[in-house]
Amino acid sequence: MHTVGTFTFESVADARAEYESVGPAAQTVVREVAKAMEFDREEYGERVTGDVVETARDALFASLLEVRVGSREEFEGWRDDYDGEVTMAGHEDVDRVVWHAGPDGEAVAATFQNEEEAAIATLRRQAFGRLYRDIV
Repeated sequence: MHTVGTFTFESVADARAEYESVGPAAQTVVREVAKAMEFDREEYGERVTGDVVETARDALFASLLEVRVGSREEFEGWRDDYDGEVTMAGHEDVDRVVWHAGPDGEAVAATFQNEEEAAIATLRRQAFGRLYRDIV
């Protein structure tokens, strides 16, 4: 078993603080991408809205979530010790699992066979949508 990412939270307040902390980075990324796309001032003003920056913040936050990656047996061992609810996606006969536990007694997990990076990215989006969107 191994982990990837950096964000894991003991409380909702911790999650909110980290979400706020990535705001300036998201704004910088959006500005630099718009610059690379050669947006002039007018186009920047029309196309780079608060929703665009918020989407970048959501994606940046999600991409930094700590995800555990392991065998089905390692996941089941973790799950046996976990007191919260786990939402599972995927097929029960698949050998590998990725998972993330949120700060509110809920976790998400997904099975995968070969594409670890794709599974991690998908799980992070699911974790953001299910565990964090409403609390940050």
